[in-house]
Amino acid sequence: MEKLTTVEEYEAMTPEEVKIFEARLRRAAKRQGLYLQKVRRRDPRARDYGTYYLLDERGNPAVHDGQGGGIYLLNIEQALFGEEVAA
Repeated sequence: MEKLTTVEEYEAMTPEEVKIFEARLRRAAKRQGLYLQKVRRRDPRARDYGTYYLLDERGNPAVHDGQGGGIYLLNIEQALFGEEVAA
């Protein structure tokens, strides 16, 4: 199993590195029959701004935060690579 990204590593990423990380997670999700969708919230003060949905083939959330909002990329990585998700 590969090493998961830490919060410190994620925060140190450049915008280009974040895009690469997101693309890697999209490919991993697709291999598992899932779809990664970015939440389209435009207000940076919104609770789910900058989060994502991991959806199954029917569009139902495969992983969620328990409150109907999106989750962060690090939690998506944990879900895709078999780690316990702490939302």
